[in-house]
Amino acid sequence: MPEEVIKLKNSWACGYVFTLGPANLVWVRANKGMIGCGAFDVCALEKFEYAAARVKPPVGEESVKSVDDLLCGEVKETNKYAELSGVKVGMKGKEALDLLS
Repeated sequence: MPEEVIKLKNSWACGYVFTLGPANLVWVRANKGMIGCGAFDVCALEKFEYAAARVKPPVGEESVKSVDDLLCGEVKETNKYAELSGVKVGMKGKEALDLLS
C-alpha cells in the first residue's frame, strides 16, 4: 500500500488508500490523531483516547476515493479528543489535520 506524505502546518502526515473491492478505505495519520473516510468509527477510537474525525466526500463526489478527496472533504463527525485539539464539524479535512499536526 503506497504512502502519501502531506505537509501540514506543524509537521508531516502520512495518507493511505486501501482498495476494498468497489470502495476505498482512505485515511491520513498525523502526529496527534487521524482523519478518515466514512468507514472509520471515531467513537470506537475515542475509547483508546485517540483523536479522530470522519470526513464526508467533497461536493459532487459520492464517496472519498483518494487522499485529496479526504483533504478537500468536510468533517462530519469527530470524537472528544479531536475536539480538544480544535477539530470541529464542518471544517475541511486539511484544516482538521493541521490542528492534529
